[in-house]
Amino acid sequence: MTPTTTVHSPLRLYGRSGELAILETLSARLGDGDGGALVLTALPGTGRTALLAGAVAAHRERRTGPVLTATAAPAEQRLPHSGLHALLCSAPGPLPPDQVLRDGIGPAALLVLLRRLGAEQPLLVCVDDAHLWDADSRAALGFAARRLGAGSRVAVVLGAGDGAEFAGLPALRLGPLDDDAAAALLDRLTGTTGTADRVDPVVRAELLREAAGNPRLLTGLTGRLTPDQLAGRSALPSPLPGGEDVLEAHASCLDGLPPDTRTLLLLAAAAEEHEPEGAGCDAALLLRAALAAGLGPAALDRALLTRAGTGGALQRAGGRVHFSHPLLRRAVLHRATPHRRRVVHGLLATLLTARSRAAPEAEPAALAALVQRAGAAAGPDAALADALEAAAATVRTHAERAAALARAAMLSTDEALRAGRFAEAADCTRLAGDAGRARALLARVGGRPPHGGAHRVRGLLALRDGSAVDAREELLTAASLLAPYDPHRALDALLGAAEAAWAAGDAPAYLDAMTRIAVPVPDRALARYIDGMCAMLRGRTTEGHALLRQCLDASGRARGPAGMLRGAVAALVLGDIDAACRSGAGALAAVRASGPDVLLPQALEHLAYAELRAGRHARARAHALEGLRAARRTGQPNTAAHLHAVLALAASVEGGTQSCAAHADAALAGAGPRALAQAETLAVWALARADLAAGRSGEAAARLGPLVGPGPRRGHFAARMLAVPCFVEASVLAGRAAPGEGADPVRGAVAEFAVWVTYTTDPAAPALLARCRALLAPPGEAAGRYEEALVHHDRTGGDFERARTQLLYGAWLRRRRRTREARGPLRDALVAFERCGARAWTDRAGGELRAAGEAVDGSPAGGADPLSVLTPQQQRIARCVAEGATNREVALRLSVSTRTVDHHLRNVFAALGVRSRTELAGLLGRWSG
Repeated sequence: MTPTTTVHSPLRLYGRSGELAILETLSARLGDGDGGALVLTALPGTGRTALLAGAVAAHRERRTGPVLTATAAPAEQRLPHSGLHALLCSAPGPLPPDQVLRDGIGPAALLVLLRRLGAEQPLLVCVDDAHLWDADSRAALGFAARRLGAGSRVAVVLGAGDGAEFAGLPALRLGPLDDDAAAALLDRLTGTTGTADRVDPVVRAELLREAAGNPRLLTGLTGRLTPDQLAGRSALPSPLPGGEDVLEAHASCLDGLPPDTRTLLLLAAAAEEHEPEGAGCDAALLLRAALAAGLGPAALDRALLTRAGTGGALQRAGGRVHFSHPLLRRAVLHRATPHRRRVVHGLLATLLTARSRAAPEAEPAALAALVQRAGAAAGPDAALADALEAAAATVRTHAERAAALARAAMLSTDEALRAGRFAEAADCTRLAGDAGRARALLARVGGRPPHGGAHRVRGLLALRDGSAVDAREELLTAASLLAPYDPHRALDALLGAAEAAWAAGDAPAYLDAMTRIAVPVPDRALARYIDGMCAMLRGRTTEGHALLRQCLDASGRARGPAGMLRGAVAALVLGDIDAACRSGAGALAAVRASGPDVLLPQALEHLAYAELRAGRHARARAHALEGLRAARRTGQPNTAAHLHAVLALAASVEGGTQSCAAHADAALAGAGPRALAQAETLAVWALARADLAAGRSGEAAARLGPLVGPGPRRGHFAARMLAVPCFVEASVLAGRAAPGEGADPVRGAVAEFAVWVTYTTDPAAPALLARCRALLAPPGEAAGRYEEALVHHDRTGGDFERARTQLLYGAWLRRRRRTREARGPLRDALVAFERCGARAWTDRAGGELRAAGEAVDGSPAGGADPLSVLTPQQQRIARCVAEGATNREVALRLSVSTRTVDHHLRNVFAALGVRSRTELAGLLGRWSG
C-alpha cells in the first residue's frame, strides 16, 4: 500500500474571486429583500460544492434568515419527490401546517411555500447535484426558481449539470483554476514549513500539469505522494496515483451512452496518443477507425452532441476532433480495461501502417503507427523500442521526437538504453521549449551510473533557469563524461559551460571552458569564434579581431540560428554594431522559421541588445518585450532577467522612470540568486542613467563607481567599459571629480576606457572618449575637447549620444556665462532628444535652454504653469526642491553655491505664495498630475 503524506485541507477557495463576488452580490440583494436564482455548473472536482458550502456558511454567519439545503442522493433518483423531501427536511423548524407533505408537492405548491418562508425572513435555498434529483423534484425546483425574483426575499443557488430542467436560469460556469491559483493551492496542500519539506520544482510542475487546474484532483494527487517523493528524493510513480475518483466522476458523466458512442470516444482518446499535446486527433482517421470497428458515421455525430460540460464530449474543428476537456479523455482511458485499450491501439496501428505503406514518404504516419503499436504492447519490447528510436530521427518537430523517444525508453529492456533515451527525450523537450516536462523526463534517467547526456541536459536547463555557477559545473561534468563516446555533445556542453561563465562574469572560468575544447572543430566559423574569444580575453586583441572577423564572415553564411547568434556575439565584442544587428535579425528569422523554440528568447535578447547599442531604443524595447513573453512561456527566468535589464536601459532613455525602476528591480531580483553578473551590471547602469536624466548625478555616481572601478564588486568584464562615460559625467556633475584636478578613480577609469577604445571598432567609442576628456579638462581645453567629440559623432551618427554631448557642452558654456553660444548646442540637443523619444532627457535639455534665456515650447496642457512667473534659474531650483533635493544637492546639480540656492528659494516661495518645501512639492505635483 502506498504511504501517504500529511496534506493540509484548504482554508479558503483559490482562484474563485470572481465567482465569490457574484455570490456575495446575490446574498447582499437577498438581505435587501430582493431574491433571485443562480445555477453553478462545472465538471467534477472543480470546486462547485465548495462554493455552495461557502455561500451557505456566509448566509448563516450573517444570521439574516434560514437556509434550506440538500445534496442529491443518486440511489433515490427513481423515487418521486425524494429530492424535495430531502430539501424540506432541512428546514430549521416546522413547515406551515397547510403545507404538510402528503402525496408529494407540486411546482406551484413549492413556489407558494418558498414565498411564505421568505416573507418571514430572507431565505437561501441551496442544492448541490440538483441534476441527479428525481425528475419531479427537478421540474418543481426549476419552475419555482424561474418565478422567484424582485421582492420574493428568496435566493436559489443550484449546483447542477446542463440539464434542460434549469434552462433559462442565470448560470455560472466554473472553469479550471489558472496557473497562479493552482500553485497557491499546492503550496497550501503541502504546507511547506522548512527546506526539508519543500516541494521539488520538477515534482511541482508534474503535479500542476497532471491536475490540469482541477482542485480536487490536485488534492488527491498530492495526498498520495510520500514526503520523499514530494521533495524529489524518490522517483515519482507513473502514472501518478490519487486521481481515480475524479476520473471516475468524469467518466460517469458519459454513463448511459449507447455502446457504439462509448467505443468511438475510446477510439478518439487512443487516436490522440501519437499527436502533440492539445492537438486532438485526425477526424478522417477516427472515421476510418469507427468503420473498421463496425460503427456507423452517425456515432461521431452522437458523440459531438453528447453533453459533457457546455458542449459535446467531442468537438470538431476543421479536420481535427478534440475532447471538450482533457480530463474527459483521461477518464475514458481510465474506464476502459487494459485489454480493450490494447485492442483499440492495435486497430489504429493497423490503419496507420496501411497509410504509411500507401505513401512511404509519409514519415509522420510511420511514426504514428509505431506509437500506436507501443500502446498495444503488453510489456517491454526491445525491437519496437529500436524502431521508435530510429523513426524519431526522421521527424521534424522536437515535440514529436521527444514523445517517440520517451515511448522507446519505456519499452526498452536494457537499462543503459532506457536512460539514454529518456535523456534524449528530455533534450528534445527542452528544445521544444517545455522546461518543466524536460525535467520530469530527466528524473526518470536515474543517477547510477552517472549519465553524461542527463548531466548535459540538466546543465543546459540550469543555464536558463538556475545558478550560472551550478550550470557551468554541471556542463563541465557532462563534457568529461561524454568526451570518450560523444565528442559532438561534449563540445556542446563545453560551449554551454563557457556561456554560463560569461553570464556570471567569470572570465577565467570562461577561458577554462573554451580551452578544454581539444578536439578538432569541424565548423570553421565555430573554430574561429573559440580561438578569437580566447585571444580577446587574453589581451591579444589584434589576433582576436582577425579571428572574430573571420567568424563573423563565416557565420553570415551559416544556416543555423546558433551560428548566427555566435556571430552576433562576435560582432558585439568587435564593436561592429551594424553586423550585430544583422546577425541577430538573421538568427531571429531562422528560429521563427524552423526553431528550436528554446532559442527564441535568446534571439530576441541578442537583437534587442544590438539595437540598443545602435541607438534604436524603441525597436529594442519591442523585441525585448516579445522576448520576455517567450522566456516566460518556455521557462527561462535567467533570460528574462537579461531582457528586463535591456528594457530598463531602454526606459532610461525614453524617460519612463517608474518603468526603468521596475524592470531594473526585476532584473536584479533574478540576477542576484542566479549569479548573473551581466544582467546585474546592465540593470545598475540603467538606474544610473535614469538618475542622470533626472539630474541626480550624485546617486548615479554612487551606483556606477563600484561597477567601473577595481575590486571584487566590479561590473561584468564585457559591459563595464560601456558604463564609464556615464560614470565620468555623473562624477563631474556631482562634484566628485572637478575638472583639471587629480581625481584618481575617475581618471583611472578614463585611462582604462582609452585603452579599450584602441581595440574596439565601436564607432561611437572615440566620441565618448573625447567627451570624457572634455568633462575632466581644464577650462582652457574643454571647449576643444567637446568640439572634437562632436566631430567624431558627425562621422558615425548616433543621435542620442550626440545629443548628450551637445547637452553637456551647452551646459558647460552656460556655466561660463557664454549663454548665447550655449543656446545652439542646447537647442540641437533638445531637438535630437525629441526625435529619439528620450522624454526625460528632453526635459533636462529644456531646463538648460530656459536657464540660457530661451523660451521652450511644449509645456504640458491643463492650465498655466505656476513656474512661468519665475526666472529660468528659479524654475530649475524649484523643480529640484520639489523632487526632494536638499539645498546642497541642488547646488551640486546646478553648479552654483549653496548661498545662491538659498537666495533664489526665498524668492520662489514669495512668488508662488507657498511657505514650505512640502507646499511647493504639492503645488507642482497637482499641476503636473
